[in-house]
Amino acid sequence: MNAASLLIGRVLLAHIFLLAGISKISAYSGTGAYMASMGIPATLLPVVIAFEIGAALALLLGWQTRWVAYALAAFTLVSALVFHFNQGDQMQMIMFMKNIAIVGGFVILAATGPGAMSLDARRQQASATH
Repeated sequence: MNAASLLIGRVLLAHIFLLAGISKISAYSGTGAYMASMGIPATLLPVVIAFEIGAALALLLGWQTRWVAYALAAFTLVSALVFHFNQGDQMQMIMFMKNIAIVGGFVILAATGPGAMSLDARRQQASATH
């Protein structure tokens, strides 16, 4: 597998979650109200923000990549079902399908691993030499 391609894929997948987490900070009250309107307690917002930002940074670095990819796949699938599964709204269905495609990207990343340009690969190399 081409190490640069896997790095680019990780960066692109991480990008949306890093920006989403940061934007939730600046729109905190509105995001909390939206979550509550969809039946999700707004008190979970700090956890969501920390997860999105932390998982995005882990992906960027290639740290615990397979576990992070599975966690983000589950998070993205639940988000799609809770926030975007509205068959009567074309825009929401497009957002739903986008999330499902992202889930597919995470499943592929979990299956292939982060590639050579990652902390996971460095850790594996270091343990192989010792």
